[in-house]
Amino acid sequence: MAISVIIPTFNEAASITSVVTDIFAQAHQQVAEVLVVDGGSTDDTVTCARQAGATVLTSPRPGRAAQMNYGALHATGDVFYFVHADVRLHPDFVADISGALQAGFKAGRYRFRFDSDKLLLRVNNYGTRFGGLMSRGGDQTLFITRHLFSQLQGFNEQYVIMEDFDIIRRIKQQTRFAVIPKDVIVSARKYEANSWLRVQLANLAAVVLFACNVPPTRIARTYRALLTK
Repeated sequence: MAISVIIPTFNEAASITSVVTDIFAQAHQQVAEVLVVDGGSTDDTVTCARQAGATVLTSPRPGRAAQMNYGALHATGDVFYFVHADVRLHPDFVADISGALQAGFKAGRYRFRFDSDKLLLRVNNYGTRFGGLMSRGGDQTLFITRHLFSQLQGFNEQYVIMEDFDIIRRIKQQTRFAVIPKDVIVSARKYEANSWLRVQLANLAAVVLFACNVPPTRIARTYRALLTK
């Protein structure tokens, strides 16, 4: 099994070095490559990613869905592992993904916990133990076999937001979906820039609009209007 780790970025110079370095330290020989797919960063993201050992691609179209599809197009592994740039992976991710595949799963995700001990964020952490609609965000990372990704025709690039919710919904229509009972570590920066309540309301609005099949551009406008940063 060879895993291609695909990381979409936009102005992630502060975190990309540690993410890429950790992947290489943890993965031994079972990661085919780390592909950082940049969406037009104006900081040092590209330089930092290259210096850390990643292969950097510049997506012809910005946006996470388009960037992740572009990374998959250039990936050589038989498993794709999509990771956000502000997430620290579980050190056992290679063994965990391998075990899930051997158990018959073709796709799955982790639980997560924030890099903060605040009580309300610990409540959020607990919710990711379950497979409900509220816990399908990209922060939980996503692994998927190349074959299934191809069958699904990748991420739907019309989803300028909620692209992970959309592809997980389609995965579940095809096959079982694994929730690995371990945590990845997610930055709490969005909660630090906004209040907990404001972020929760923005997330809830996005999920409800998604469930009601509201156009993704409208979901994105609503989400961004509810956040200060």
